[in-house]
Amino acid sequence: MTNLNAVEGLDALTRSLARRTPEQLAALLTRHAEPLARRPAPTGLRGLAQALWSYETLHQLVLHLDHPQIQVLAATARISQERAGRDAPGPAAPAPGADYQSLMAHRLSFAHLATEPVEPEDVFAALGAASPGPARTAAEAALHHLYDDGLAAPAEDGTVVVPPRAPQLLAAHDLGPFLADAPRPAPDDTTTPATPAATIPPTTSPHDESRAAAATLAATVDRLLAALATQPAALRKSGGLAVREIKRLAKAAGATEPHTRLLLDLTLAADLIALTRSPSGITALPTGAYDDWLGRPPGARLAPLLAAWSGLWDIPTHTPFGETPTALVRGHDRHAPALRHALLAALDTVPLGAGAPLPPLPFTEPPEPEAGMRTPWKDLLRAADWHRPLAVTHQPMAGERAAHTLHEATCLGLAAHGTLTPLGRALLADPRSLDEPLADLLPPLLEQAHFQADLTAVVPGRPSAALDALLASAADRESEGHAVTWRFTHRSVRRALDAGHRAETLREDLTRASATGTLPQPLGYLLQDAARSHGRMRVLPAACCIRSDDEALVEELAAHRALRDLGLRAIAPTVLVSGRPPAATLDALRAAGYAPALESDTGTTTVERLPAHRAKAPAATRNPHAPLALAHRLLGHPTEPKEATAAGER
Repeated sequence: MTNLNAVEGLDALTRSLARRTPEQLAALLTRHAEPLARRPAPTGLRGLAQALWSYETLHQLVLHLDHPQIQVLAATARISQERAGRDAPGPAAPAPGADYQSLMAHRLSFAHLATEPVEPEDVFAALGAASPGPARTAAEAALHHLYDDGLAAPAEDGTVVVPPRAPQLLAAHDLGPFLADAPRPAPDDTTTPATPAATIPPTTSPHDESRAAAATLAATVDRLLAALATQPAALRKSGGLAVREIKRLAKAAGATEPHTRLLLDLTLAADLIALTRSPSGITALPTGAYDDWLGRPPGARLAPLLAAWSGLWDIPTHTPFGETPTALVRGHDRHAPALRHALLAALDTVPLGAGAPLPPLPFTEPPEPEAGMRTPWKDLLRAADWHRPLAVTHQPMAGERAAHTLHEATCLGLAAHGTLTPLGRALLADPRSLDEPLADLLPPLLEQAHFQADLTAVVPGRPSAALDALLASAADRESEGHAVTWRFTHRSVRRALDAGHRAETLREDLTRASATGTLPQPLGYLLQDAARSHGRMRVLPAACCIRSDDEALVEELAAHRALRDLGLRAIAPTVLVSGRPPAATLDALRAAGYAPALESDTGTTTVERLPAHRAKAPAATRNPHAPLALAHRLLGHPTEPKEATAAGER
């Protein structure tokens, strides 16, 4: 039997949606893009209303309501449910001996769903906000927010209708008394003896801490993606990266294993890496977007990673007890984005110097305080509860999940000294507008280095992609930090010559990259010596031959003890034959201190290059104009050509 009141509620929501401008409707579609994307695209306003009030969509949307909003929704649903039960009692129980179908029909009837309209004044009175004041103002603002988000709708007579499934979602939660304002996360000095120690002003500002964290993050992600480009990571058959792969990538990136898992999940969410199936299994490697990412300024590199963190359905650094740490597994923690927002919003109200230190990891629940006493950690969780009541302490392992989330925020430069950094406030306001605050944190990339007489090159900042590639090809990275240092050696210069650089062009490229326009004399001598010895013998791909115009050198090689495993024998005064393949012969000669070059069967030098693996780029992201185009179509308005194209792409 159709519930006519439920139909009238959808009618009220449909009329409310129809009164919006295309821009207002597009804003609603953008805010609810994730849950709505899990359903077929609506073809009309009635279909959009049904999608918004479906149980699956509501189950996700209520997680992002703050305390006043969810209190107003719960109170309205409760009053509506009580009136529905009084005005429309349930069907009579089936007669004794009734068949199975009759029993199930009685069991599945929903006569008590929230379908009755409710006067706003009744809702405010139930919340203790009937009189003018802060509570009344907060309740009215919360009701208007529910209208804007489509979680409630005004009827024509001024009453409020809410989704029929709202009681099922909220009845089991104890929301406590109505609070107009968020509790303070920092306890008073008089109630917590440990607070005065926390109020000592820190020696560095949150801005400085955020700048250092962002610089470290940019360098770490750069090394991690470079390691994946050189050697893709293999996933386990059961899904996720094996522990040995995480250890390898952590060593290459210079990060801890939990931090590496976090960055792997963020780069996957930002489409910088992809999972590709091959005959040997599934591997993770960079996409084509990685090449474009390398050419961006430092701030623009980090923006998609931080935006991905805000909406990630997982806490990558948190591994529940009994589970194996892994990465690159699709997350299923739908409470994680709301938990992040709640914690960041709570930290946003903490003044500098009043923040509590982060709880150490692995997390252990602090002991219960004595009666009447508060702790900074409990106060922080209590304040976060106000911002997202269903996503913090209502979930299992609340303290452990919150601690790991705050440590991730600190690593990403969003929090420091127990409060938010300017970058954290920008992310809290809008995750899509981070380019400007990141540009203030990270200086432009440097195009030149300082070459020194001790055969080192120092870049006092972040090198550009071109400078980094040039120095990495001819020198070994020696240190990382506020300044990056490379060291030139015979082996590193020989590596550049093996990769196809000519001595003259390498000298010219390094000179152009020098801040002084010249190279130190010792570096010039090193380049000359390496070029003079490079290629004096040639390795032929004939399984294989070694030739050199220097007959004395050929005799020396044939008698060298370290080369006995090659089985070298002379077939001419200038030619030796090796019993090992060309690659193994080259490795043995270089390990013995020589500088051979690989030669093809046509007599030309073969350039040896490290592999650069790429995955197929993922599908293009949703067109930013698509919500507005869909809003025009749902409202029956004519669309502009640009918007019509966006609607077609959707």
